[in-house]
Amino acid sequence: MTTRTSHSMLALLGAGALALALSACSAPAGADDASSDAAAGFAVDQDTLVFGVVPDSVDTETNYQGLTDYLAEVTGKTVEYHESTDYAALIEAAVAGKVDVASFAGFSYIVATNNGAKITPISSIIEKEGQEPGYYSQAIVPKGSDITTLEDFEGKKVCFVDPSSTSGYLFPSYNLLEAGIDAETDVTPVFAGKHDISVTKVGEGIECEAGFAEDSEVEKSDQVEVIAETMVPGAPIVMSDTLPEELKQTLVDALAEVTIDEIIEAGVESADSEGFRSVFYATSPVDDEYYDLIRDICAKTNAPQCQG
Repeated sequence: MTTRTSHSMLALLGAGALALALSACSAPAGADDASSDAAAGFAVDQDTLVFGVVPDSVDTETNYQGLTDYLAEVTGKTVEYHESTDYAALIEAAVAGKVDVASFAGFSYIVATNNGAKITPISSIIEKEGQEPGYYSQAIVPKGSDITTLEDFEGKKVCFVDPSSTSGYLFPSYNLLEAGIDAETDVTPVFAGKHDISVTKVGEGIECEAGFAEDSEVEKSDQVEVIAETMVPGAPIVMSDTLPEELKQTLVDALAEVTIDEIIEAGVESADSEGFRSVFYATSPVDDEYYDLIRDICAKTNAPQCQG
């Protein structure tokens, strides 16, 4: 099931790239200004920044409002919020040059760059003062379950988030492998699509008897218990390499190290909200090498999603 999914994803990426190339070759000489702007490095046009995300929960757009408003403030451009249906769709959008700035998971960043996306990490969000970039991938079971170790996952219906999720699939697959369990053949995998849905399904204990999700969604539920956890490299905010150099420097200056207080001081009223404060305290700079741990795990698990 997982292999078919990953091959389908890569096939879609290849088809999208081919379609983009054919479209570019057949574009008429009198293409409109928007097409020219896109060719010059913008996803849409020089007055717009497309900000791409994958929804982790029903509150994703609200949680990003302060950040997108801040980007509009510092760049003077309209920021278009683009919520992809899943990780594969955001990867495809990045490969096709359809996003200017995006919030990736570490694993999907690696998959995107392996498949030709021209993107560079700027920073990673930290949620509380004193934190380092990173978060936990947590193994969860229903409250009161007799499953107490990863070894007990064998033969069970296990909720993962998405085949390209860092904390919802790659790290869980590696940890299960370390426990002697193959995530494809030794469990029945169920892909929930979002972290909060994975938590809900595990809590119900019907469709999934155990599962994985990121800590920020797990802590919202009183229906599950955490039996194991692993620290994951912080999710990167990335920018397109095709943007003008001056704009890329503006994005680095604005996003590499900024606190919520500085965003509010810049006049961004939406940042002064309970929702934004719950997911954002500051950003911390990261670079491509920061994600070498994920590359190492890709190699150890031989995950097909990692391949270009």
